[in-house]
Amino acid sequence: MGKPFYITTTLPYVNADPHIGFALEIVQADCLARYRALLGDEVFFNTGTDEHGIKIFRKAREEGKEVQAYVDGFADRFRNLKEKLDLFPDLHFVRTTDPHHKAAAQEFWRRCLATGDIYTKSYQVKYCVGCELEKTDSELVDGKCPLHPTLEIELINEENYFFRFSKYQTSLLDLYARRPDLVVPDFRFNEIKSFVAQGLQDFSISRRKDKMPWGVPVPDDDSQVMYVWFDALINYISTLGWPEDETTFEKFWGIIPSPKALQLAGKDNIRQQAAMWQAMLISANLPSTRQILIHGFITSKGQKMSKSLGNVIDPFALVDEYGTDASRLFLLRHIHPFEDSDFTMEKFKESYNADLANGLGNLSARILTLAEANLPVPIVRPESEAFAAEYTDALDRYDYNVACDYVWSLIGQLDKELTDTKPFTVVKTDPEAGKAMIAGMTKRLYTIARLLQPIIPATSDALKAAILANKKPTNLFPRKE
Repeated sequence: MGKPFYITTTLPYVNADPHIGFALEIVQADCLARYRALLGDEVFFNTGTDEHGIKIFRKAREEGKEVQAYVDGFADRFRNLKEKLDLFPDLHFVRTTDPHHKAAAQEFWRRCLATGDIYTKSYQVKYCVGCELEKTDSELVDGKCPLHPTLEIELINEENYFFRFSKYQTSLLDLYARRPDLVVPDFRFNEIKSFVAQGLQDFSISRRKDKMPWGVPVPDDDSQVMYVWFDALINYISTLGWPEDETTFEKFWGIIPSPKALQLAGKDNIRQQAAMWQAMLISANLPSTRQILIHGFITSKGQKMSKSLGNVIDPFALVDEYGTDASRLFLLRHIHPFEDSDFTMEKFKESYNADLANGLGNLSARILTLAEANLPVPIVRPESEAFAAEYTDALDRYDYNVACDYVWSLIGQLDKELTDTKPFTVVKTDPEAGKAMIAGMTKRLYTIARLLQPIIPATSDALKAAILANKKPTNLFPRKE
C-alpha cells in the first residue's frame, strides 16, 4: 500500500436537489481519488451533506415536514450520486446530523473555548440567508447579496457566541507565506490574501434556539445552537473519527508540521475554507489543510444557472439520457478546472459524438473486431506499467482538461494509424505482419483503457475486460442525433 491520501469535497446543503455544479466538484474529486489509487496510494475520499442552518429549517417548515425527515430525504438523493456518477467504491459519506459529527463539533467548540477564542456579545448585523454569512455594506450591491440578489438581506439583533477571527490575521498571513501553494489557483489565493490583509472581524458562531432551534447544541448552554458554518466545517475531521481515533486522523489529516488534507470547493466558498476554517484549526491546535482547490461556476449561455431562468442542468437526467461516463468526461475535459465554464446541451451532445461515439467507441470496435478475428490469444498488458509524464504531470497539477486531451491525442494517433496502415488489408496478404500490427494496436488500446480509469472508470473496465477476453465489446457509445 502506498502513502495515505485524503481528499474531500464541500458538503452541499440539502435544501434542493443535487445540481451540475456539485456534480462537477465531486467528479473532479473522484478523478483525483481514483488517480491516486491507480498510483497505489491509500485513499480516503470524503463527501456528505450539510443539514443544519436557517435555510433548511425554513424550507422544512414551508413544506410542513419535520426537519429531520426533510433532511433524511435529501441526504438519500445526494448519497445516490455515488452510484449515478460511479464514484470511488470506498467513498465516505458524512452527515452533519450524524451523532458522532455532533459530538466532534462540540469537542471542537470546547477546544476553541479553552484557548479563549469564543465569547458572547450582543450585536446587530446584516445577514444573507442564501450564503449563511454575515455581510458588510461593501459586500452588498444595491443592498443585495450579489450571489443571491432575489433574497432580502436580513437584520440579526441578538446575543450570540462569537469566534475571535480578528485574532488570527497575522497567523493566517504567516500560513499563506509559509505555504505558497495552499490555495490553487494563484488568483484565488490572491483574493483570500487580500481579504485577510484588510483586517478580520469576529463572526457569530451560534443562534438563539428559540429563533432557530435546528443545529448542534452549544455545550453547556441550552439556549443556543451552533452557527451552520462552524458546525459544518468540522465534518472534514469528524469523518476521520476525530477526536477519538487519533491514528486515522494523523494518518490522513496529518500533524501540524506535515498537513496532508486536500479540499475541493467552489469560488463562493473560499472565505470559509481558506480563512475561517484555517483560523478555527489553529485555535483548536490542529493541523491546517494541506491544499485547497477552488473551481469556478458552470454557466449556461453566459448566465448563472437558476430555476427562475429555467437553465438548470439536472445531473441525474443527464446521466439517464447519455450515461455516466459521457457526463463525467464532459465535466473533466470541457469544463475548466478553475475558471467559469459554459454548459449547454448542444455542446454536450457535440462532445459526446466527437469524443465517444465517433472517437473512442468507434476505434475500440474496429480494433477489437480485428483482434477477435485474427489473434489466437488475448493481449495481456502489465498493470504496473508506468504512465506517461504528460498524463501524470497534468493530474498532479489538477489540470483534468490537459490529462483528458493527452488521452484523446493517443486515441487520435491510433485511429489515424489504423486508417493509414490498414492492418485489415495487410492481414489478408501477409498474415504474420498483419497480426503483429493488430497486436500492437490492441496493446496501445489497453494502455489507453488504463489511462481512462480515473476519468471514465466503467468504460475503462469494459475495454480492459474486452481486450483480455479478446472480444469486441458491445456498442459502448451509440451516436446521438
